[in-house]
Amino acid sequence: MKYKNWFIFGGIVLVLVLIYVSKFNKVIKLEQDVKAKWAMVESAYQRRLDLIPNLVNTVKGYADFEQETLTQVIEARAKATSVNINPENLDAASVQNFQQTQDALSGALSRLMVVVEKYPDLKANQNFLDLQAQLEGTENRIKVERDRYTESVQKYNSFVAYFPQNVLFNKEQKGYFTADEKASEAPAVAF
Repeated sequence: MKYKNWFIFGGIVLVLVLIYVSKFNKVIKLEQDVKAKWAMVESAYQRRLDLIPNLVNTVKGYADFEQETLTQVIEARAKATSVNINPENLDAASVQNFQQTQDALSGALSRLMVVVEKYPDLKANQNFLDLQAQLEGTENRIKVERDRYTESVQKYNSFVAYFPQNVLFNKEQKGYFTADEKASEAPAVAF
């Protein structure tokens, strides 16, 4: 009878250990997926950062081009390159800080493209057209990678928030990208 109780107790302990190990491994797998998706987001943004000097140099060739706009793009790029996030610390504040610098760069690039409309020769320049197409493709890649990251974070955050993981592992949730505050406002169109 004694041995039977120890056998049952040992079986219960073994099952609990296996459940713990299984949950722990899943947390690690989900966390690694978030980090991998974050690396893809950074890679897409880096591609955009790499295209900007070529774009600026092409535009600089037009002597009467607004230097203030170019300066804004260069400064926004410099700020964007200075913000690095440790993949171990993808909390909401870090992701929001990263997003704000990238949004500032997006805004500067948008202003550049609006100003370009005043320069028909520049719009016809093949180098500029190629860079513009690459930049547009890169913006699409950024959107796709951000969506993949968000999906991965949602899976991770959901898993670590549920019982018993929230008690066993005490993992912090990862940060999401959020919509720009102005995204809900309709853009002004003037003819």
